[in-house]
Amino acid sequence: MNDDQLLRYSRHILLDEIGIEGQERILAAHVLIVGAGGLGSPAALFLGSAGVGRLTLVDDDVVDLTNLQRQIAHTTGRVGQPKVESAAQAVRAINPLVSVHALRQRVDAQALDRLVAQADVVLDCTDNYRTRQAINAACVRGARPLVAGAAIRFDGQVSVYDPRRGDTPCYACLFPPDALFDEVACSTMGVFAPMVGIIGTMQAAEALKLIAGVGRSLAGRLLMLDGRDMQWTEMRTERDPACPVCGALHAQAG
Repeated sequence: MNDDQLLRYSRHILLDEIGIEGQERILAAHVLIVGAGGLGSPAALFLGSAGVGRLTLVDDDVVDLTNLQRQIAHTTGRVGQPKVESAAQAVRAINPLVSVHALRQRVDAQALDRLVAQADVVLDCTDNYRTRQAINAACVRGARPLVAGAAIRFDGQVSVYDPRRGDTPCYACLFPPDALFDEVACSTMGVFAPMVGIIGTMQAAEALKLIAGVGRSLAGRLLMLDGRDMQWTEMRTERDPACPVCGALHAQAG
């Protein structure tokens, strides 16, 4: 690190758990964020400010006026622009040292396999159940840790799904791909603005912990937040040996 970097990241370096070695791991890391909306906004901004060396942002949507109530990476002046370009601009304004790659596209399994393989950590910041399943499957195939968050109304949840570990579940162990799932959208159900900030920020924190090797990740634990009472609930989660996504992989490893 040069003198400017030592100064910029000094508050991380002062932490015994991170120090210079941990910050260098952050600088060398590549994080893939799928979704540049309510969750992706704070996640990208905090990962960028923390010095993650490369960020790849993926989203096919454009900034809408209704997004600005909660999607803090975007501005009134960028309404109509692709969300990934707007978010990339916001990250670069905070930290021009970060390499940001903006991809405006809807990803399929093939694209996800390629993108996941290039990343050290993947963040699922989407609001679509089918896309969530596709991201999880790609992370299982690519053996990459996945930090998944969700928020609607006054409720939020966050967890880590780490296929490198044989003792913790993948996303599909908890939420089966073939389950009948009623999609709920912010456009019809509403969302408390700070809720996406809380969950997206926690996703950034879990990603940085995984990269720097700090503490214990949320793998094997699902945190749920009731924003009405600001009450956190932790649920222990277990791997499903019959899981159609990760079951065969762990069976082979065993």
